[in-house]
Amino acid sequence: MSGARDIRDDREPGAPEELIRLAERFEQARPVPSAAFRGDLRRRLLAGRLALPHPRPARLRLLIGGYAGAGSMLLLAGAASAGGLGPLGT
Repeated sequence: MSGARDIRDDREPGAPEELIRLAERFEQARPVPSAAFRGDLRRRLLAGRLALPHPRPARLRLLIGGYAGAGSMLLLAGAASAGGLGPLGT
């Protein structure tokens, strides 16, 4: 790990010392990925082949359109309800 600290030097004056000690304890106990994992990740990032684990769905545009349409309908229903229309309107 580097020598950089997560605990800022410009923290509020009067910060409880026990809070600082707790933060230092968390920093020291933080797990670090294995060297093999870090090396593999670095090689894959540099090679530009850090691909997603799943292939792109065949009908991606249709799914995006469906989700956007459903979200729009929900927003419209919420706006109508807030305006006093429909069964949820007051």
